[in-house]
Amino acid sequence: MKKTYTSFKEIEQDLRKLHLQRQIYLEEMKLLKSELKEDLQPYQWVSTLLSAVKKYGILYLIRRLFR
Repeated sequence: MKKTYTSFKEIEQDLRKLHLQRQIYLEEMKLLKSELKEDLQPYQWVSTLLSAVKKYGILYLIRRLFR
């Protein structure tokens, strides 16, 4: 798509808009990076492991009770 500009003001507006979009994308990338970093922390892994152990532990106890 080719755009024809009629004034410098239009060019400046588009450049300003593109600059703001770029800043938004950079901030979104920073947020994603920090979320990923947080998800990969050992605490998160332990929490997930404990919830799985609880779930299967309860199922195991129920099975043992009904045998």
